[in-house]
Order: sequence, then C-alpha cells, then structure tokens
Amino acid sequence: MELNAQPLPVLYSFRRCPYAMRARAALLSGGVQCELREVVLRDKPAALWAASPKGTVPVLVLADGRVIDQSLAIMRWALERHDPARWLQPACGSLDAVWALVDACDAVFKPALDAFKYPNRPTDLPAGTDARGVGAAWLQTLEERLRTAPHLFGDRPCLADAAILPFVRQFAMVAPDGFAAEPWPHLHAWLAEWSGSAAFVRTMHRYPPWDGRPGTAWFPPAG
Repeated sequence: MELNAQPLPVLYSFRRCPYAMRARAALLSGGVQCELREVVLRDKPAALWAASPKGTVPVLVLADGRVIDQSLAIMRWALERHDPARWLQPACGSLDAVWALVDACDAVFKPALDAFKYPNRPTDLPAGTDARGVGAAWLQTLEERLRTAPHLFGDRPCLADAAILPFVRQFAMVAPDGFAAEPWPHLHAWLAEWSGSAAFVRTMHRYPPWDGRPGTAWFPPAG
C-alpha cells in the first residue's frame, strides 16, 4: 500500500529512543509521510541490519534506496525539503549557533545523562565524575537562555528545541522529584509546553512492533 500513490520512505524507529523522537518530530514538522516500522531493540529485524549495519534507530530508507541513519541528518533532510515552521530559520541567532547547541547536547549532556540514568554501566566520563551534576550544569545554561525567550532561539521553536527536548525529558524522568525541585522555572515551563503539545503527542503515538510485513503502519498517525 502507498499513500497518495507515491512510494514512501521507510522509517525504522523505537518510540522511546530520544534520537528517534527528534527524527520523528522533524518528519512531522516537515510534512513527510513514512512507512513506520517499530523496532524491538532486543530483537532487531534483519531488514534494519540490511539497511544500516550499525543497527540502531532511527534509520530512514528513502524511496530511491538511499539510507539516512543519523537522527540529525534525518532532521536536516526533512526540513530542507519543507520547513513551514521555519525550524531552520531561528528567530534569534544563526543556524550555525543552533547546530552548535545541539552538538553540545550530544557531546556533553548525553554522556552525563547516560551515566546518571545507568550508574552501574561503563561510562565515557572520568572516574568519580558527578554525572547528575554535569547534566544539571548544562541544563542551567538552557535555563539562562530561556529566561529571555520562551524557546531556545527566540520567540518561536526551531530545530534546537526539537532536537534537545527528548534528552531533557529523559533526564527529568530519571528522578522527577529532584528535577522538579531545581530552580529552573523557565526550563520546566519549556519542557511542559513541548511535552503537552498536540505535535509531541503525535510523535509519541504508540505503534505495535513491526511484524515483518511491509505497509502495515504509517507516520504521522491519522488525526
């Protein structure tokens, strides 16, 4: 089955993966329709491995056979095709600054988040590092940024908000009471607004695990 009589990209995704969440957010904002294949991480399908030997989500297989297997590359591809919300045109600052902040999230905040969330697993952080403290210090920089505007780069959302939000949300969910107690009113409001939005609800639509048959689920969901 094809929507609009056009071959559709195929998106391998996992609902709770923050990288997949940011990719789905950009696909939704860009109006990209996909066949969605929800992956069970402990039993990844052969088709995912065939598309991308790294075997991690998200992976987007385009109709012409090209494969995009990095979340930020998927975001860029979707928004360069169609960007009605102007996520690639920040209200304040440059697009280079947007990418720099997202890169800092991935390079600084994400390792601290992983070490905080999984304290008994090996970590790339130096021994004895206070992982939560490193993460909190980085979140403080977002709080300071949000004091002057409701979004990370001004009065409307841009790519940085969508790309960083899933990781902030994950940090908040590790120890909700501790996160709520932090003096971050602007960050709390930003997270609540995004997490409660209709668009976010659509990106988090729950799909059954892919059963190996093509053409059984579509993103964005209807409605």
